[in-house]
Amino acid sequence: MNPAERSTPVTAPSLAALEERARAGQDPPPPDTLIACDSLVRIFRTEGVEVQALQGLDLHVDEGEMTALVGASGSGKSTLLGILSGLDVPTAGTARVAGHDLLALGARERLAYRRRTVGFVWQQTGSNLLPYLTARENVMLPMRYTRVPRRQRPARAEELLATLGIAHCRDRRPGELSGGEQQRVAIAVAGANEPRVLLADEPTGELDTASGAEVFAALRRANEHLGVTVLIVTHDAQVSDQVSRTVRIRDGRTSTETLRHDATRAEEFAVLDRAGRLQLPREYVERYALSRRVRLTAETDHVGVRRAQDDQSATALPPGGERPVASDGADGRDSGSSSTSDGSSGTSSSNTGEAR
Repeated sequence: MNPAERSTPVTAPSLAALEERARAGQDPPPPDTLIACDSLVRIFRTEGVEVQALQGLDLHVDEGEMTALVGASGSGKSTLLGILSGLDVPTAGTARVAGHDLLALGARERLAYRRRTVGFVWQQTGSNLLPYLTARENVMLPMRYTRVPRRQRPARAEELLATLGIAHCRDRRPGELSGGEQQRVAIAVAGANEPRVLLADEPTGELDTASGAEVFAALRRANEHLGVTVLIVTHDAQVSDQVSRTVRIRDGRTSTETLRHDATRAEEFAVLDRAGRLQLPREYVERYALSRRVRLTAETDHVGVRRAQDDQSATALPPGGERPVASDGADGRDSGSSSTSDGSSGTSSSNTGEAR
């Protein structure tokens, strides 16, 4: 070895440099994407116990969309919303909203982001409004922190309340409003500073069916008339009827998406992440008794999934043949890694669990 080479120290790249290199190597989101989460991880640690709330979640939401996030309790929905709102920071991965890198925001930038870029509606009606202010005064309050001229605030508040169908509530305090009216005023408060994104965490969780429908109608009006992108977390399985796109989260990852084309036609897709992983629907796993390992068959226009024990004689993978893949079996997580043309869960045929 050359003496000059021996004298040159080799230094390992810093953690910040590695993170920057990883971000630079990722494909940029499409230009219309307002919310982009890639391989998002959030781990909570308490008293030596780790809880993985998000396990590599991917989610892209285009500007102008009204999207619902559904899933069982503990699936990671509210954790994701906390990150997107700027109230929490992910453990790993990337999260960008309206051009803001949520992992890189400083304290002052994060405060400005929460005041101007996102609006938030909590499930608890009492958490959204100050009880000693009228509806109009509650709507005007956020404008003080973004220095909206004092003379413009009343007109802006009146316009928002009228757009959401609650102009008659302008001079009432929260204690004089119904639960549904309080949530609609809360939507007006969230939209006071013309945010790019409105986030709602179980906004109908404490309401009856009729009041919940009125709140969803107000969210649709905010989306259509105010031009704000709306992302709703809910347990309500009927929410698919209210929005054009529903994303289901299971075990900290996106598992399926339902796209509603019109009032009578909707289509469900499985979600294929960057690593080629997808979650098989639980009903498919149970119907075809899939567990631990499965075989993938490369067909002309689809990928077939079948039980490994269906063919004990296969020892090699011929061209266009079968590939065994590990599966955890119990709930269908990470049950296959493959590339498909459209990522859809498709329809099943025979007893092999083929997806077309």
